[in-house]
Amino acid sequence: MKIVVTGGSGHIGTYLVPMLVNAGHEVVSVTRGQANPYVSDPAWQRVETVQLDRQQDPEFAEKIAALDPDVVVDLISFTLKETQSIVSALRQTRCSHYLFCSSCWAHGRAEVLPLNPDSIQKEPLDDYGKEKFASEQFLKAEYREHHFPATIIMPGQISGPGWAIINPWGNTLLTPFQKIANGEPILLPNFGMETLHHVHAYDVAQCFFQAIGHRNQALGESFDAASGGSITLYGYAKLMYAYFNQTPQIDFLPWREWCAYVNDKAACEHTYYHIARSGSFDVNKEQRLLDYQPRYSNVETIKIAVQNYVERGLVRVN
Repeated sequence: MKIVVTGGSGHIGTYLVPMLVNAGHEVVSVTRGQANPYVSDPAWQRVETVQLDRQQDPEFAEKIAALDPDVVVDLISFTLKETQSIVSALRQTRCSHYLFCSSCWAHGRAEVLPLNPDSIQKEPLDDYGKEKFASEQFLKAEYREHHFPATIIMPGQISGPGWAIINPWGNTLLTPFQKIANGEPILLPNFGMETLHHVHAYDVAQCFFQAIGHRNQALGESFDAASGGSITLYGYAKLMYAYFNQTPQIDFLPWREWCAYVNDKAACEHTYYHIARSGSFDVNKEQRLLDYQPRYSNVETIKIAVQNYVERGLVRVN
């Protein structure tokens, strides 16, 4: 099949494009620049690359449709308007499967755990999550009312080498990793019981790959691309002290005092949106319908990403 991947050189595309090529598909990677994938693979030599900028080109959707794809994997649709535009363009083509990359941020605050990928009562907290959820609702209606062949996949907190992963503070600062590596104490917000759910980008890519291979089961469905595991901020901090062979020194502060301790408004806001949602995901539906089997646990993914920080000199070890 001819498969077009928008955002093909990003973190998901880095793993997905070679998977598709090695499975015998003709792959077109659509990017806005000439960035190299995060991980090299000889399969990229057999990939057609097309440069298009969704934000700058008003004919982006029409140009994707003109590529005459069997499948479109859309990793870079961030607004309802963008999703509506590409769906309108693809209706006139032979495209038999459109896979939309949503986000765990579309879930909003957790109530009953684990979170349900099929919930229609999500409460996203920010504009990013609201736009993703609006696109999900639109695609569900398009499938139900017009048989548009859509599948929705919601990645968890994408992690892995080369990626700024979520830390034990719930943001992407390197500070807590360095403090722990130095054997210094660390303070966590509240009681450190909020949860994070790292997933390796390889497994997110695998979820898209499996959905393409199990098209009939995937059409009209929503899936969480997750590891199946979660970790509390406290558990994460303890994991890192053990990783760096240091004795845990963990204490807690109420939210406002903790924000003053971090002294970084943007980072504190980033933490808020992660821990206010918290939650956890199982992968039972994904395993049942897509035969999705995560290669990496969330803890393995964290360790791989932190080791990459060390290797790149971003976190120094004495």
